[in-house]
Amino acid sequence: MVKQESHLRSLIKGISWRFIATTDTILVVLLITCLYGQCSIGNALKIGLIEFFIKYGIYYVHERIWQKIRKGSTVTKRQSLHKTISWRVLATTTTFIISGAILKSFNEIALFIALTELITKFALYYLHERLWLRIPVGKIRSYFKKQ
Repeated sequence: MVKQESHLRSLIKGISWRFIATTDTILVVLLITCLYGQCSIGNALKIGLIEFFIKYGIYYVHERIWQKIRKGSTVTKRQSLHKTISWRVLATTTTFIISGAILKSFNEIALFIALTELITKFALYYLHERLWLRIPVGKIRSYFKKQ
């Protein structure tokens, strides 16, 4: 029987990913808005904060669905790639919607933010997934039980 990741592991993994992803989002939004002459740290922080909470929930559900469809005891690089692609579709769409709503326009700025994130976060997410696979299942729960 394949040992599934616990809900606690998914929650902690989601938090670690959201810190990486939110930092990237804030930097991307700031860069893109500044390139378009509409530089706003306030908008970058708003988009990042809203995205943190909305995508945390989406990430958790995505993570649990992948636990259900996972085959075998080891996750191959190909499976990580498929998971990355499915996450990027959800996350990039969400970023476009949040950016457009905060910037009050679903124009090329919101699109450029989402497309830039598509590239930066594709690599970051894949690496995050592969690193988390190095932490043996069950280790997080046992760590917290010792505390």
